[in-house]
Amino acid sequence: MAPPAEDSAPGSAASHPTGHPAYSQTLPREPRSAAVARRLVRTALTVWGLDPLIEDAALVITELVSNAVDHGRLPSIRVIVSRPSANVIRLGVVDRSKTVPTLRTDADEDRTRGRGLLLVDTLTDRWGTELYRWGKQVWAELGQGEAA
Repeated sequence: MAPPAEDSAPGSAASHPTGHPAYSQTLPREPRSAAVARRLVRTALTVWGLDPLIEDAALVITELVSNAVDHGRLPSIRVIVSRPSANVIRLGVVDRSKTVPTLRTDADEDRTRGRGLLLVDTLTDRWGTELYRWGKQVWAELGQGEAA
């Protein structure tokens, strides 16, 4: 997948230091979409020179996509990778469900599913949910350096 087209000339990254426009892709609401989402994250972070965040970001987007696959209502989801500041990335998954995810803190160690948001909470600086009239976006932010 190619990066999104930019209106500016090549090499003019100084005028868009936060990587606008964001990378995004609509994907089928199925488990194999997590691999496509990880590739999108890797591409964006490599282009932005934020390679140290790639592994944690790949795990986080996998969990967010997995939750959307499990709880979404329509056959597609949207994955968004943006850069709100020079050292911070925001990963988001949009689906048509209005069910807000909750962080499970129970100590049921026999449970093999349902702990994804615990991983997201551990690996990110912050995460949350934006509700829309028709659904929601679950997002997570990761940073590096002083701005994290």
